[in-house]
Formats: sequence, C-alpha cells, structure tokens
Amino acid sequence: MMKPFVPSAAASDAAPKQREFLFTDEDFERVRKLIYERAGISLAPIKRDMVYSRLARRLRALNLDSFSVYLAFLVSPKGEDEWELFVNSLTTNLTSFFREGHHFDILQRHMAELKQRPIRIWCSAASTGEEPYTLAITACETFGNMTPPVEIVASDIDTNVLTKARQGVYPIERVERLSPERLRRFFLKGTGSQAGMVRMRPELQKLISFTRVNLLDARYPIQGPFDVMFCRNVMIYFDKPTQYEILRKFVPLLKPDGLLFAGHSESFLHAADLFHSLGRTVYERSDRPVRSARIK
Repeated sequence: MMKPFVPSAAASDAAPKQREFLFTDEDFERVRKLIYERAGISLAPIKRDMVYSRLARRLRALNLDSFSVYLAFLVSPKGEDEWELFVNSLTTNLTSFFREGHHFDILQRHMAELKQRPIRIWCSAASTGEEPYTLAITACETFGNMTPPVEIVASDIDTNVLTKARQGVYPIERVERLSPERLRRFFLKGTGSQAGMVRMRPELQKLISFTRVNLLDARYPIQGPFDVMFCRNVMIYFDKPTQYEILRKFVPLLKPDGLLFAGHSESFLHAADLFHSLGRTVYERSDRPVRSARIK
C-alpha cells in the first residue's frame, strides 16, 4: 500500500540579505577544498551563495553558530557521520523522465541487437530515480513485456535521493508529459490521501537495484561488465583530471561492444585514448578492435 508522500517545497539557494552565520572567504575556500577531496566536485566561485544557503541548514540542525565551528566539527572524529550530510547538501540533482530522449531511442536499438542475456545497465547518477526507471520502461518497451531480460544497477553519491528513488513515488506533475499509454502501463495512480501522486509499478522496481557509489572511490561496490553505462550530467561537476580518472575506471566495467552515454553538454575528447565518440554524446571503448559507425 502506498504511503502518503508530500513533496517539500524547493528550497531557495539565494543568500539572505542579512546572513545568520558568519561565512568568510576562508570558510568558502575550505568548503571547496573539502568537497573536492571527498567527492571530486569543483565548486566555482559563483557558487558561494549556494554553499551558504545549503550548509546553513546543517548549522541550524547541529545548533552551531559559525561556519568555522561547523567545518572544524566536520573534520573531527565526532564529525564522521556528518560527511554524508555535507556531501548530500552540496550535490545538485536535476532530472526528469526521458530527459534527452534520443538516448533512449539509441538504447532501444542497441538492446534489440544484443544477443547475450541478461543485458546489464549501470546508471551511475540515478538521482531521485527518473533516469533508471526510464531505462526500465525502455527495456519493457523493447522486449514487449514487463519482465525483460535486463538488470539495472542505479547508483548515486547522495543517500537522500537514493531513498526517494527506491520509493518510486512522484508528484503527478513529474509525469504529465508522458503519453497516456506509458502512464497506464507503467504507473499506479494514487487515490484518497495519495491523490496527485503516482508510483512506479512493482515490475519496474524489480528490474533495478539501488546502491551508493562515490565515483571517486578507488573501487566501486558493483560488479561489471556492463552492456550499457549511463553517466549523464555528472562529469560537468568534475575537473578534467578527475574526469579522466573516472573514465579510466569505467573502461574495464564496460564490455568491448558496450555503449557509454554522457550528458548533452559533456565531451570526453580529453580522454580519446579511453573512449571514442560515436556522436550524439554516445561513446564506445577506444580499444574496441572494430570501430562502430557513428550514431545518427
């Protein structure tokens, strides 16, 4: 039975006119250093107000009176559990169902051509679940049933969004652009106290396993190889050397004939020795013996 799910209003990242906590240049630079070391995220100087508004919530929750005290607590032995909340606070999650829809058309063709079963897919930036559930919908549509021979691993560094993704419950506004056929086939509509909400059908949820993965970790708690890897709109938060190291770790996790999907504003030209562009921000391993034709 679906539980009531009330989405919270989006919190503003704008800085208040008169700040509640002292936030110095040194504090901001320390935050930038810590989040880069911990999660590989490169915060631009223009993100200062965003950092203040998001971390100010943690200061209030801990009843601390300054950023310097908070950061000292974070790096102390007592702050070990705070790291996860620190990273969650500074992680940006923007997603939607069938975002950059041409990728799912390409995925459908690719899955139809694969002979081996099961087909394994890794969604490495799952956020609140819209992308992995879109992958599951595409798999069902490709094979014409609700039990396709597909296994999807969905991961994210943010544990808060993974919890929402596992629930698979969304405000109905999030799916209003989908066709009536897709809504009927893949979603359950809430009634009564759950009116205005939808939930993913259990058959889709069974295709996906959710787990936390920090792309900076030396080893990932997942097993390859994968036929398809989605890493979209996350590399933009890393500098080029960090991107290269992540892509280097991706190579053995992707099958020689597998596809890597990137975001529309991302390019891996600096890692041409690792991945070769097929066009439309789709890549294959550069060590593949026979080059594939460019994707149209």
